Formats: sequence, structure tokens, C-alpha cells
Amino acid sequence: MHLKKRILVTGGAGFLGRHLTKRLLERDYYILCADNFFTSSRDNIIEFSSNPNFEFIRHDITFPLVVEIDAIFNLACPASPVHYQVDPVQTIKTCVHGAINMLGLAKRLKIPIFQASTSEVYGDPEVHPQTEDYWGRVNPIGPRSCYDEGKRCAEALMFAYHRQTDLRIKVGRIFNTYGPYMHPNDGRVVSNFIVQALKGEPITVYGEGSQTRSFCYVDDLVELMISFMDDESDFPGPLNMGNPGEFTMRELAEIIVELAGSKSALTYMPLPVDDPRQRQPNIEAAKSRYGWTPKTQLRDGLSKTIEYFDSLFQRGLIR
Repeated sequence: MHLKKRILVTGGAGFLGRHLTKRLLERDYYILCADNFFTSSRDNIIEFSSNPNFEFIRHDITFPLVVEIDAIFNLACPASPVHYQVDPVQTIKTCVHGAINMLGLAKRLKIPIFQASTSEVYGDPEVHPQTEDYWGRVNPIGPRSCYDEGKRCAEALMFAYHRQTDLRIKVGRIFNTYGPYMHPNDGRVVSNFIVQALKGEPITVYGEGSQTRSFCYVDDLVELMISFMDDESDFPGPLNMGNPGEFTMRELAEIIVELAGSKSALTYMPLPVDDPRQRQPNIEAAKSRYGWTPKTQLRDGLSKTIEYFDSLFQRGLIR
């Protein structure tokens, strides 16, 4: 009898976790989804509840988890400044204690583990675009440090286990990602702008709107995550995961207003503390190793995302 590969996805009810779970179920894997709903929603995974290959467990990964699986995608952690700054201590615990618990599980079972790291490890970078060998420029005691340094520590833990125990790790540094099933109140720039545009409210742009970000559509990102984990070589990463197309915040706001058919005007507010001025991934490693380049153009991805948010708006789920 052929046994299905059992995969644990922590944070599986979140934005990225939901899309990854869907893709893995389509590949006929058995998915154990673990989430504590701190920033995620049961609604994101309700469509999988009748799938015999899907199992949900409500769990906080800062506590040990004893399960029998064949691989781990560790995505659990609040990923937007609004959410991770609400409880900075818990954010650090999720990054650090969570990584320790998942690494202990992977070590016991001798299985590979993917760590969802972040472009935030580069901080406010002095190197542009950012390459994986850049060490970053991070304020270790600022309001964003609970996430930035938490993720940097998680990377250090991954590589310590890799060197000490030969554990197969895959560390992916995820840049700004967007798409349907984003939380409408997560405080991220794409969701903020879309919600404000749909409501006809002023679009809040920080600073002069000249700071840049690179936006990757979620389907493209998930494709690379799976290719990275499918790679049975000893290459542990870190691997930049994102779209190198670079846009200013003002450009992003203007595109969203146009696509949403909104009459919203742009309004400008002071820059938040430690807000990075530039963010753009160098993706040569992903290109050369996996033949991966993002396929979805920003306007196409935003159109799909606006359509999703508009459906929530029409159902009264965005107020």
C-alpha cells in the first residue's frame, strides 16, 4: 500500500499557509495544518475540511508538538508590523522557541524542514538589490526588532542544527508577497491601499512615497517554496524568494486606485520608525538552481487581489 507523504505546515491557516496547503493537497500529499489563529482565520482553511488528506490541529508552536510526519514547512509567525508589534514578546518566542521545537521534531524524525525567513533580516539595507550573502543592517532594539531579530535568530538556529546534526534545512527569505486571502486588517501596504481604495477613503502613504518595495504574487512564491523543498541536495539556503520588480509606494497606490476604479486621493503621513527605504531581492540563485522567475505581473496580481477584497466588502466582511 502506497503511503502518502505527510507534511506539517505550521501557520497553515495564515495567508501563505493557506495557499501552500492548497497546492500540496493538489499534489496528493497528506497535510497536517497547525495554527493557533493568532493572526489567521479558520475561514482560510474551511474549504479543506472535507478533504480526507487534510487534518487540522490547534497548536501554538512555542510549545512542543509530537506528531509523525515526513517534512515540515515552518511558517508560523505574525508577519505584519501591526500584528507582530502587538505582542513583541510572543513574536520573539514564536520565532525562537517555535524554531527550536520544530527543529527538535525534525531532528527526532530525521526529516527536512523549511524555515520561512524574511527580507526583514536585511533591515534598512546599504546593499541594493539584496543578495543572500549580505548580512543586513538591523536595529536590534527598535520596535521592529522582535520580528527582525527573531527571524535572524531562527536562521542561526537552523544553521546550527544543520552543522551540528546534518539536519536537512531549507531557509527561504520571503520578500513582500500579496494575493487573495491576505488579512484585510494586517497593516501591510497592499491590503491597506486596497481596503482604503474600495472604501473611497484617502490612501495613506508614509513619507514622500518614494521608498520602494518588490511585490511577489503568492502563487509564484509557493511554486518556489515547493521547488526548494523538492531539492534533495545539501543546499540549505538562504534563498531569496520574491519578485525583483521594484515600485515606489506612490506608484503602488496610484495603480491600486486605478484598478479599483476608486476616487481616493493620496494623503501623506510621517515615516514609521526603522521603515526600510529600499527592498529588492537579487534572485539569481533561484533562477540558476530552479529555473524560477515570477510569472505574474503586478497589475494582474493586484487585479485578482482587489477582486477578492471586493468580494469581502460586498459580503460585509470589511467595514
